[in-house]
Amino acid sequence: MSDPVEDAGSESLMEKIHNHIDSSSSSDSESEKYLPSRKNRLFGRQKPVHTVLGGGKSADVILWRNKQISAGIVAGVTVFWLIFEWMGYHLLTFVCHSLMLALATLFIWSNFSSFVNRSPPKFSEIILPEDLFVTIAQLLRNEGNRALASFREVALGKDLKKFLKVIAVLWVLSIVGSWFTFLTLFYLVFVLLHTVPVLYEKHEDHVDTFAEKAIVEINKQYTVLDAKVLQKLPKLPFNKKDNKQH
Repeated sequence: MSDPVEDAGSESLMEKIHNHIDSSSSSDSESEKYLPSRKNRLFGRQKPVHTVLGGGKSADVILWRNKQISAGIVAGVTVFWLIFEWMGYHLLTFVCHSLMLALATLFIWSNFSSFVNRSPPKFSEIILPEDLFVTIAQLLRNEGNRALASFREVALGKDLKKFLKVIAVLWVLSIVGSWFTFLTLFYLVFVLLHTVPVLYEKHEDHVDTFAEKAIVEINKQYTVLDAKVLQKLPKLPFNKKDNKQH
């Protein structure tokens, strides 16, 4: 007969083995949840949409994390656009009328404050940190230098594909700019900025799949165009000039 102590020990040993296997499998399944997806994301994106948009409060507003704040900003910009675009209101007229209304309100408040036993309005000084302006200036300088470097790379480089892309984008923008005024174009860009990212975040798998297929098809068409047209164009002797300079 088998010893009950040995049976109990073997059973407890087997239970420990099974528990270890279950815990390891559960930990593996938990780690798989946090593994990055192997799916090709749009524009080679590897980070979440919120991080790509810079994170923080600005990304929260764009992605409608706080619906009240986002809706209020969109509604305010919409009213601003309706006033200037549909009603034909001009910016200088709007500023003058706003200042007139503010001055009239403060004038009445200052003169009647003594009758209602209230203190007159106080005007506080505007205090802005100098570091803020230095940071903004440095940011504008860096972005400007980056734009000039990209322009120089496209203009003086030998990448015909990049050159054609830039020309196509500028041509499309010039056509779109002729359809709308600057204010309307700014409003459309603002609305797209507050609608496209949140819709993409909700349906990013479907959008990425469709975009991947579209990019593959565009590359096929460009390969055909390059083989039939671009390769047959006469090439400028850049290499000879470079060799003479060196």
